[in-house]
Amino acid sequence: MSRDKLLSAVAGLLLVGGLGVIIVRLTASDAPMFAKRDTGAGSAATVAAGRIAPDFKLTGLDGKPGSLAELRGKVVFLNLWATWCPPCREEMPSIQALRRQFQKAPDFVVLTVSEDSNPSQVAAYIKRNNFNFRVLLDPRNSVGEAYDVSGLPESFVIGRDGRIVAHHVGPYDWANQDIREALEDLLKAKPG
Repeated sequence: MSRDKLLSAVAGLLLVGGLGVIIVRLTASDAPMFAKRDTGAGSAATVAAGRIAPDFKLTGLDGKPGSLAELRGKVVFLNLWATWCPPCREEMPSIQALRRQFQKAPDFVVLTVSEDSNPSQVAAYIKRNNFNFRVLLDPRNSVGEAYDVSGLPESFVIGRDGRIVAHHVGPYDWANQDIREALEDLLKAKPG
């Protein structure tokens, strides 16, 4: 086999293998929600369940500053996403439905962080879809780096004490009954 044919064969195998990994990752979205993240033997992820969620300060689509620290004492659903990410767009309606389910719960906050570099594109997307959850802008991916995000979308549930309760990679139906019940239990738990 000539060198060029061998290189083409290897490149083809790598491409097929890479696509397989992406497909598996996008379809493996029914992992338990409120379980610890498996980070492998001996590793300590920045965002393991039970750890304090890193604080951040960003500007929202509304031009107002926002931070995680100002939400201490509340249960926070944090979602990192981008308009260019098809799985992110796929799950956005369920995030809106989650927000709607808990709109009368003063201690529950849906907070999304967009990694887009064009705020007007984010604003147009949010307006076009009638979403009304808070959107913070993070074109430098500082939150993604602080949370050791491995892909978009990625979501975290943060308890009243600022600790990460759950972490999920990939799109998910956030409006399902199991999530609603788990969040209701978190909200019923006394702070501290």
